[in-house]
Amino acid sequence: MKIFNTKAALQQYLLQIRQSGQTIGLVPTMGALHQGHLSLLRQSQQFCDITVCSIFVNPTQFNNPDDLEKYPRPIEQDIQKLEAAGCDVLFNPEVSEMYAGNEQWHIGLGQLEHLLEGEFRPGHYQGVTQVVYKLFDIVKPDVAFFGQKDYQQFLVISKMVQLKQLPVKLQMCPIEREPEGLAMSSRNIHLKPADREHALVLSKALKFVVDNYNGSNLQQVKAQASEMIRNEPGVKLDYFEMADGETLLPATDQTLGIVALTAAEVGTTRLIDNMIIR
Repeated sequence: MKIFNTKAALQQYLLQIRQSGQTIGLVPTMGALHQGHLSLLRQSQQFCDITVCSIFVNPTQFNNPDDLEKYPRPIEQDIQKLEAAGCDVLFNPEVSEMYAGNEQWHIGLGQLEHLLEGEFRPGHYQGVTQVVYKLFDIVKPDVAFFGQKDYQQFLVISKMVQLKQLPVKLQMCPIEREPEGLAMSSRNIHLKPADREHALVLSKALKFVVDNYNGSNLQQVKAQASEMIRNEPGVKLDYFEMADGETLLPATDQTLGIVALTAAEVGTTRLIDNMIIR
């Protein structure tokens, strides 16, 4: 695996790859890699000739400095995992390599930016689009792979690609779960054993909705699922929403594609999860 820390060196290398007619897949991450990330890598290896994984903890998408500070950064283990998984290229830049002084960025994402996660993390999606735009510009991938766990993020990046008319295909890959149902996340390492147990209520509530929604009882199953989470000790519900899969506006029984999304504080850790209903 080749490791690059600077844009110039990576671009020079990828130029040769591109000139030889090979396709490039990008898996953008913030590190602390788990099986969810590695499943994105496998998808890229299936579809593209060369896979680039980026590891960069992006400061502009954190609205809480403490959260940025405590975000896990086990780079040595990450490198081992990528090498074992057969990754071709790691791009692991410093903040100073990605950002110059006082850069300004704003993209008109519409209401998508302010719903659900956007309401709880103002400015978050501006930071996400800012760094992903930079990564797309540096790597110029044919395909970029993202996890379904960050469903709203996928829609936001799709909107940016459309607005900026970028020549990249986006691929959303299914959520990888622990055997008991917990969605894999870099933040799970902060969960104490009791927290992990309580966190299972998120996937249980989502599964309840998948199993019990019959096309005419949306408000009822949504209320029941929300109640399940509220009644779980040590869990503080931020939201449980059944939304239109394309706009994330609240769904009705008439909505064609529905996704159920939830976020909650479990102990001191904030977790998100979702399941596609139809």
